Amino acid sequence: MAQSTDLPALSPLADVSAIRQELNLPPRLLMGPGPINADPRVLRALSTPLVGQFDPTFRVAMRETMALYRLVFETANDWTLIVDGTARSAIETAMISAIEPGERVLVLSFGRFGQLKTEIARRIGAEVKVLETTWGTVFAPEQVEAALKAFSPALVAVCQGDTSTTMCQPLEELGRICHRYGALLQVDATATLGGTPLPVDAWEIDCVTGGLQKCLAGPSGAAPITLGDAFARRVYRRRHIEEGVRPANYVPGVGRIIPSNYMDLAMIMDYWGDGALNHHTEATSMLYAARECARIFVLEGANAIHRRHAAASRAMVAGLSAMGLEVFGDVAHKMPNVTGVAIPAGVAGDKVRNALLEDFNIEIGTSFGPLHGKIWRIGAMGYNARRDAVLLTLAALETVLAAEGYRFTRGAGVDAAYHAYKA
Repeated sequence: MAQSTDLPALSPLADVSAIRQELNLPPRLLMGPGPINADPRVLRALSTPLVGQFDPTFRVAMRETMALYRLVFETANDWTLIVDGTARSAIETAMISAIEPGERVLVLSFGRFGQLKTEIARRIGAEVKVLETTWGTVFAPEQVEAALKAFSPALVAVCQGDTSTTMCQPLEELGRICHRYGALLQVDATATLGGTPLPVDAWEIDCVTGGLQKCLAGPSGAAPITLGDAFARRVYRRRHIEEGVRPANYVPGVGRIIPSNYMDLAMIMDYWGDGALNHHTEATSMLYAARECARIFVLEGANAIHRRHAAASRAMVAGLSAMGLEVFGDVAHKMPNVTGVAIPAGVAGDKVRNALLEDFNIEIGTSFGPLHGKIWRIGAMGYNARRDAVLLTLAALETVLAAEGYRFTRGAGVDAAYHAYKA
């Protein structure tokens, strides 16, 4: 097969004089699959004055953040902390730190982000088996158990919600099934953390990773993670501290050294632990944002937040259905915070998205792979899981669709969503 060594194209800056001007981007309403608009309180937290990463006040803020995220994750796990980087960084940090080359990983893939975990597992040299289901569906527990029994993996990796298909995988039974066959369960909750129930301890999940930029209503760039004791011990047996910061009493772990320095979860644990062993310079402002996201979650309360997301989902589905649009996939297992909708025949999907963005400052998403150009993905999550945001998005969509010649009863979508909120 021919291979290309050409570098990718890179357009030059059209007008160098723009560099002299203050950054001033339009006020978009982000109603796609994420990121979404950050809560104003989180934006204010980002402007908190900087202090040193080993300043006693900052170490207190780190401890407070750990305590807050234990409440978000509904866990008693000591090792509940923040990985610097977007949500993907925590997924990879957990996997590369827990799995050695040649160990078996079972990936439950029902969309684009199952494919991502497959990619990561293969890159670290794991023996990977992928259990797939049709996009728009999820797995039954007996399917997972059969795959575990046949493959005997060390780790099972799965999304709770995959935004590419808008499906939400039930997890209540998976932890117990995995443990029955000697496997650990790693869950990617990037798209669902803070928007749908995820009681980590009750569901016996060994590792969960998340992100701020969706249901937690923050910016991307910090990734909450929680590790159960078994997962933490598996990581820490590979502890190898870099030479420049090794304490006098250092004894390396018995496992193979973790092949990434920055994503070495054992060293990150040493940094967050009482020893405060230097590993990286903490992303100070992002730590402030992560703390505020969790504080807001705890202040409103998990039950109230989950009800708010569920109400937004019901209203969005009611409005789209009243417009004659088809909601994608197994609606019984739809994520509460993202709705997939089939693009009607004869309607140019990207043209509609562009009109929403240019004329109404509203962003919705397309999808990936086999669904690209076939569905829109409309989100209502975090700070944007609000009645006004849902109604405004549906009203704008009605206007744009009518302009494209799509025939439906004008006002039906907004009315149906409004009544769903009032019911």
